[in-house]
Amino acid sequence: MTLLCAPYPVFAAKTGHKRADTKQAADVLQSSSGEGLAEARLLEVYRLMASGRSQEALGRAGKLVHDHPNFQLGQLVYGDLLAARIRPVNALGDVPADLARAGAGALDELRAESRQRVQALNSPPRQGTIPSQFLEISQKTKHAIAVDASRSRLYLFENGPGGLTLVANYYTSVGKAGVSKTSQGDQRTPLGVYYITSHLDAKSLKDFYGSGALPINYPNILDAKRGKTGGGIWLHGTPPNQFSRAPLASDGCLVMANPDLLHLIQTVEVGSTPVVIAPQLQWVDPRAVKTESKPFDDTLQAWRKAKVEGNLERVMSFYTQDFNSYGKTFGQWSDVLRTELSKTQGNNIELKDVSFLHWTDSADTMVVTFGEVLMGKRTGWTKRQYWTRQSGQWKIFFEGIL
Repeated sequence: MTLLCAPYPVFAAKTGHKRADTKQAADVLQSSSGEGLAEARLLEVYRLMASGRSQEALGRAGKLVHDHPNFQLGQLVYGDLLAARIRPVNALGDVPADLARAGAGALDELRAESRQRVQALNSPPRQGTIPSQFLEISQKTKHAIAVDASRSRLYLFENGPGGLTLVANYYTSVGKAGVSKTSQGDQRTPLGVYYITSHLDAKSLKDFYGSGALPINYPNILDAKRGKTGGGIWLHGTPPNQFSRAPLASDGCLVMANPDLLHLIQTVEVGSTPVVIAPQLQWVDPRAVKTESKPFDDTLQAWRKAKVEGNLERVMSFYTQDFNSYGKTFGQWSDVLRTELSKTQGNNIELKDVSFLHWTDSADTMVVTFGEVLMGKRTGWTKRQYWTRQSGQWKIFFEGIL
């Protein structure tokens, strides 16, 4: 008879969460990469254990470690299930005291990984909600990514006619020292709004990076303005002998299991996919987001109207005194805009494919991307602006062409 005692990991059946929410989270996990997704299989083992079906759990765990022999957490659970056939198992990794002392660090990391994975299923985001940062996403942007560092979780959204839909979520590791990167070598993962800038093929990288890498644009404009340093922040995989890493394990990158990263690589577009990394995501109703976004959209349209009217003084009132665009100061930018307005000659300007993402920490920041096209023209510049709220008013502190 199998004896699995508290505090072994359990699920909603024993924690009071709604069954429907738990099932929805499990369905999203399964849809990430199909029925063979290793994490979903591990969580199914946990569910079977929680419902007292330990013999079935043992069989499932055995198949899991056979298919993924490098999945250390799966191996640990399988070992517990084998041990439970002859003695009570009181905790994850319930090994003899001498072995526990010798491998204390590794056991602590695996237990932390287990807690984070269980939390993802026990407390999923409410169905239909989205992270509060995604105020407006252009239809040309096919996917968006949000990372909740507190849960070691990466969420992948598909952007369709009805807005953003959560289509997959993955366990991910962050920096050894946590989050809020400020300097080179601090082993922290940055927080903010970023974009995937390129795809590095696995063949060009060391085995350490697994299935490849998706670099992001850290330090972004806001980071640079705040004097943050460092670089080389990637979403990447794991070496062949390691399925996943501890929740706090990287030098600042986001590290995912290779099958999960490969699915991400095959799905998202380089250049246009936003990546929000937050200490903890706030999930909101999309209708509330529309309400919140309107005042900023009105300000953006007021900036556009001032340009159409050719009113340089009015246009410049939308910029901060410490504005900088690749070295051009506020005064120098005034000269740039004067030349630009003389060429537009009052022609109407359209803002196409607009996206704006809201980042809030010690200040309010809006990261805005759009196509600026003169009426009658088929193409124009793709621009990115960074806005900040000063004394209740939104103002631009960076503008540049992508």
